[in-house]
Amino acid sequence: MTYSLRRIRAIGAFCLMLVCVEHSGAAYASGDDKQGGKQFVSRTADVEGVKIHYTTGGHGPTVILLHGYAETSRMWTPILPVLGEKFMVIAPDLPGIGDSSIPADGLDMKTAAIRIHALARSLGVEKARVVGHDIGLMVAYAYAAQFPSEVEKLVVMDAFLPGVPGWEAIYNNPNIWHFRFNGPTPEALVHGREQIYFAYFWNDLAADKTRSLPEGDRKAYVEAYSRPGRMKAGWAYFVSFQQAARDFEKLSQTKLTMPVLSIGGDKSLGDALGQQMKLVATDVTVVVEKDAGHWIMEEQAKQTMDELVKFL
Repeated sequence: MTYSLRRIRAIGAFCLMLVCVEHSGAAYASGDDKQGGKQFVSRTADVEGVKIHYTTGGHGPTVILLHGYAETSRMWTPILPVLGEKFMVIAPDLPGIGDSSIPADGLDMKTAAIRIHALARSLGVEKARVVGHDIGLMVAYAYAAQFPSEVEKLVVMDAFLPGVPGWEAIYNNPNIWHFRFNGPTPEALVHGREQIYFAYFWNDLAADKTRSLPEGDRKAYVEAYSRPGRMKAGWAYFVSFQQAARDFEKLSQTKLTMPVLSIGGDKSLGDALGQQMKLVATDVTVVVEKDAGHWIMEEQAKQTMDELVKFL
């Protein structure tokens, strides 16, 4: 072997080693995201001992998308290529949900926000625009309230903020029974009947019970929440509402100053969230979408995506 050939091979091996080290430090696995298109990749990062699965892609300022209950980061699939044209997008599965691992503790809004923030910082993100739907909006608010200098814009979509005036009427509404439906007996009742259980959310909380989430998404979500420990982990976020109320009551004493967009469905909670946001932030835009229930990304996809792109 000549000196030049040995040198070329040595350099090649060294470069390969650098690539492997960089990859393993950032993610355990990656590949083309079949949902979001070739420009998006699916990865899993180790964040303070918790594995967080996320989809990322695009170029530009960072946008973090936080899903809600009965869904995973898959809910953002239609908007990924749209946002990817102008933004670098990070769409994680919340801790305990989807392909993220189940932490030993800390399945609450404030801790989830700290973990998502740690994920963002591990990816080199210093500032971001944060979007959340359902329980994801609670995590998004906790993110913005704890790290206000790092959040450029905030979007909250169709739910409410525990601990902020107006939340009790929603939380104590007898028609919204699922907030308190958790524990060993409910787990036993739902086991093997996850499709029936989630159909209530996807159908009854929609403006049109016959049209909300596509069948493919429903199957994916049922599979995700049917795995061992996953239903309990998802319910833990509901259990944490009382803790969130205490946390948000304190956090809301300092108003958010970044621009905030609140989106609600007129057949769901309407402007209830928007009115709450006006109590905790100084620059709030409220949009109530017509003929939309809780699943605004799916029920009014074009309008919701247009609103998001325009605001972000």
